[in-house]
Formats: sequence, C-alpha cells, structure tokens
Amino acid sequence: MNAGASNKPTIICVGLSALDYIWQADRLPDPVLSKVRARQFVTAGGGMAATAAVTVARLGGDAHFWGRAGDDTAGHIMHDELAAEGVDVDGFRLFDGARSSVSGVFVDGEGERHIINFRGHGLPDEAGWVPLEKIASAAAVLSDPRWPDGTEAAFTAARRAGVPTVLDAEVADADVFERLLPLTDHAIFSQPALAGFAGPDIDAALKRIEKTYDCGVSAVTLGERGVEWREGNEPHRLPAFAVTVIDTNGAGDVFHGAYAFALGTGMKIRKAIGFASAAAALKCARPAGRGGIPTFDDITAFQRTTA
Repeated sequence: MNAGASNKPTIICVGLSALDYIWQADRLPDPVLSKVRARQFVTAGGGMAATAAVTVARLGGDAHFWGRAGDDTAGHIMHDELAAEGVDVDGFRLFDGARSSVSGVFVDGEGERHIINFRGHGLPDEAGWVPLEKIASAAAVLSDPRWPDGTEAAFTAARRAGVPTVLDAEVADADVFERLLPLTDHAIFSQPALAGFAGPDIDAALKRIEKTYDCGVSAVTLGERGVEWREGNEPHRLPAFAVTVIDTNGAGDVFHGAYAFALGTGMKIRKAIGFASAAAALKCARPAGRGGIPTFDDITAFQRTTA
C-alpha cells in the first residue's frame, strides 16, 4: 500500500536546488538610475523541487529531495539547510569539481520577483545513483524540468510502481517536455511555459496536453487569476485567494509541493488545487522566500476564514 493512505505521506522531489541571493527594494534599477538601495538582503536555499520538498516537510509530510550540486560552499549551504528543514537529503549528491546553481533574486515593491540564474557547471546528467527503490513506498513523485535524466528515471520507476507523478512544468525546451510529459500524471504549467510549449489559448493548450500525452490532469497557474485545469476531458477553474502581495518568490514551488502533499493525503483534485492555491497565497503574503512557507494549520485556518 502506498503512503498516500497515511497522514504523513512520503513525497519524493527531484530536480533543481539553487542558492538564492535575494534583494528586496522599493523598485528595481532603470537605465537612468542604475543604483537602488535594498531594504532587505537574504541568502537562502531555492530551486523548484528543493523548495517543494521544504513545503512538504513544513506541511508535515515525509519529504525527500533528490538532486545535484557542487561540492562547494553553495552546495553545502543548500544541503545543510534542507536537512535542517527536516528534508531527507540522502539523494542529494554534491559532486567534486562541479559548481552549484545560484540565483540573484530581486523583489520589487509590488512583491514581484525577477531572477537571474546560473544553472551550475560540471553537474553530471546521469542518474544511476539515485535510490529508485524508495519510490514504491512513496505517495507521489514531484519533479521540475531542470534535470531531465533524473526526472525520467524517477517517473519511469513511479509508473511501474503505480505512484502518481507531478511535473512542475516551468519554462523549458520543447524536447524536455516531449520527453517527460508521457510519464506525467499531473502536469502543472506556469502560464509562460504553457504558452511557449502549446500556444496562448489556455483551453486548447491544456486539451492538447491532456490528449497528446494522456495526462490525467493538465493545469496552469495564473497568479491572481487563479488556476485552470482539465480532468476527465472537462475544463475546470478555481479563482485565486485575495491577499496583499509582499513577495511572490517561490510561490509556484510552494503550490506544487502543497499539491503533491495533498494528493498524498488522498485529497481529490479540486480540493488539492484549492489547498495548494491557499498555500501559495499565504506564501505571497509573507516575505523572505522559504521563511514564508505556511504550515498545514496555517492553510486550513486561512481556508476556513476566507471561504
């Protein structure tokens, strides 16, 4: 029996871990005024799958992160921070001679973030070392598109074990999606990623994902416009929660982590999307990247008071 029947689902998150250098300022530099004073500066772990894993742990799940980084200062900071959050990092390998992924994150006065990312260097593509035997006891496997070999290996093992797969479909090359979507049960795109891969017409794009790749759920997150998805050949939509936005950094990663956790606890799709939307909204209303990730009690209380 999969762990999804328990109250503490095991969720395996595969993909990117990056060290974020986060500046918060009232506005960003423009060509005329090239210097702006920051109100806040934080160094913290980031990356889509890694932040999703922290979200799962914060919600009370058994979170595992599988990924790659360099055996450098950034890699050790990320590894130790994930472990301190309660994430199992046995599948997070630091490679000698490689350089870790790092990002410069700039958050403006409206809470919108702008990112410059260095993907790392010398990180091997192959994934033969990941502990695939753990997947059979997981409730869900989540991945982003930043490590296709790792995602393909994990999703293939998940399909064999009957474990649902969730793809955080952020902007990537078309061949990456062509490779991963046939192994994906729940494909959740950002709007730019969906438009770039399947066209700007949202319903037509989601229908294409659903039909072409046989995804059980094809969805797109639309920020303040909520979430649209297709399930069982039918379109669905949920509006966003209204909050005062302070920092959107990591909100999409939190959504995906909360969604995978919700699936692991046995929630139906609409309820899982509502739960994940509430988690992302609360994150947007709080500063400091991962420091703003809510707990399970935070989310359920927020849903009760905003229903």
